[in-house]
Amino acid sequence: MPSWLPSIPYPPPGQPGYWHPVTSTLQWCEEDYYATYYSAEIVNTLTNLMFIYLAYKGVQSCRKHGHDTVFEVAYFGYFLVGFGSFMFHTTLKYPWQLVDELNMIYTTCLMAYASLSYSQSKKTQIYLGVFLVLFCAFITAYYHYLQDPVFHQTVYALLTVFIVVRSVYSMETNLRPSLRKSEERHRLERERSGLPVDISREQQAYENERDLEILRTMWCLVAFGVSIFLGGFYIWNLDNLYCSTLIRWRRSVGMPWGFLLEGHGWWHLMTGIGAYCYIVWGIHLRHILNGDQEHFQMVWPSIFTLPEIVRVSDPPGQGKRKANGTIAASGSANGTANGTAHGTANRCANGSANGHIKKTK
Repeated sequence: MPSWLPSIPYPPPGQPGYWHPVTSTLQWCEEDYYATYYSAEIVNTLTNLMFIYLAYKGVQSCRKHGHDTVFEVAYFGYFLVGFGSFMFHTTLKYPWQLVDELNMIYTTCLMAYASLSYSQSKKTQIYLGVFLVLFCAFITAYYHYLQDPVFHQTVYALLTVFIVVRSVYSMETNLRPSLRKSEERHRLERERSGLPVDISREQQAYENERDLEILRTMWCLVAFGVSIFLGGFYIWNLDNLYCSTLIRWRRSVGMPWGFLLEGHGWWHLMTGIGAYCYIVWGIHLRHILNGDQEHFQMVWPSIFTLPEIVRVSDPPGQGKRKANGTIAASGSANGTANGTAHGTANRCANGSANGHIKKTK
């Protein structure tokens, strides 16, 4: 550590704390109570504040732009993950460990419901909801009985992979012209077969170009979200594998520089961003399934900001929808969506000029 760089030495290990004794079944690489008497793992605790902020930001966006209520509920679940983790790392108590870990399962099941229930009958939606509630109850009871973190991690990973793959399938089949059979050759085949063709060649070409542009932008978001999520997982594993070495390095450099070597804290930040991106992606996909590509756009100025789905016009028949006393399709939203805010998404989508093609037929 350079002598000119100020630092605070770590106290001796084994400091007493307000929440003693530890009752959780997990112990992380961050030392306990070295920074404050009232928080067992200060870095692992404070990094969860990002979840709370992004949950608030997400709920506000849902209300402002009129996204489906299920996504507000998903953001509330995202908030509970962050709050539960905040309390768990503060106290290292088993009940808060359950709140932290099980809310990850519950929130993923909410996103599964949002994806699987779309366009289903009311009866099917009820059956699906009951099944997912019973599934969550079973996982809760069995995990409490088993108390094996590997079980929780396996269930969470399988659920996440399933819902991401299912959502990618929906995205591709609804946006890629070759998969939804909306290319020119498909139109000509319908004409030759005597089937009705309810769209002109020009309109079809426009919609195909528009949707391919959206598809490229959405794949950019998928790649960003998955990469940062897996990056956080990789750093956390380094934290587990080289814990004793990292503790020695932290003590060598002192505080606050040692905070940068807390791998589980980076896991919180990076997986939190990845999960947030997934919810945004789910919101965008829902509007696409509703056929509202012209009315909602992704705003993503740069990779140093987070994306948002904004309303730029009202879908037919909805009129002016209001949220928090303001019109959702306000001039501010339009100005943002139509201006330079598409920068990153557009550059990622092969440098197009606009995230959506603005063309009036």
